[in-house]
Amino acid sequence: MKRILLPTDFSEHAEDALKVAAQIAKKNGSEIVILHMLELPHQMNDAITGGASIPETMLFMKKANEMLDEFSARPYLDGIPVTEIVKMDKPIHGIAQVSKDYEIDLIVMGSHGSSGVEELLIGSTTEKVVRNSEIPVLVIKKDIPNFNPGNIIFASDFSDESKKPFEKFLNFTQFFDSKIHLVTICTPNSFKPTHTIQKAMNEFVAEFNLTNYSTHIYNDTNIEKGILNFSNSINADIIGMCTHGRTGFAHFFNGSISEGLVNHAIKPVITFKI
Repeated sequence: MKRILLPTDFSEHAEDALKVAAQIAKKNGSEIVILHMLELPHQMNDAITGGASIPETMLFMKKANEMLDEFSARPYLDGIPVTEIVKMDKPIHGIAQVSKDYEIDLIVMGSHGSSGVEELLIGSTTEKVVRNSEIPVLVIKKDIPNFNPGNIIFASDFSDESKKPFEKFLNFTQFFDSKIHLVTICTPNSFKPTHTIQKAMNEFVAEFNLTNYSTHIYNDTNIEKGILNFSNSINADIIGMCTHGRTGFAHFFNGSISEGLVNHAIKPVITFKI
């Protein structure tokens, strides 16, 4: 893992994410790229694309760079290579472009979540990144002074589509001395006999060199609740899952479930695109 991207709006939640990114970076010698997306009023964007320089735009840029300098000067970043970027673009587009340009291996983002009408109408930038990112996204919901996950969940139906994302998951977990809990959620709408699920899990595990792991089948009313309730039952430190299923996997995980977990889980959530 060479580079970690940390998008920031300078909020408390972004700082919580930066602290975790710093701890991960120190474990494996990564660089952190800190990105602030500057969304200017529409008329200023028109002026920029038209080649005009206006004082208000320069003030916005100056202030953003000052805030980024301050944000990047946290003591816990000492010894970590840090690159600062201020980019004028819509957040989702800018994050995707920087991820590509800088060959980012992991995106770490803070999120306070949303609910009710706000969740229904707009969703969060974090949700949109989770929905679209080709790169693993780790979502942090609170301050974690000592990020050393001992219990990590990988929730899946353990079909062929989940094998490549699981390889990325293992690449992430190798930096921690963690137990991996493989779990599939059985619901009234996606019921399968226990022996069928267990067979699929055993065949899946046989393709990987796993040692410290366990397999679980958890029953609940829906998948999101099942993942949350199971994670609480084993006191998980991170919830890992695939997203963007499009074929046989789609019945188990789709965008709405991953985005729902990003909104509702207090624990960190890491997602891997199929």
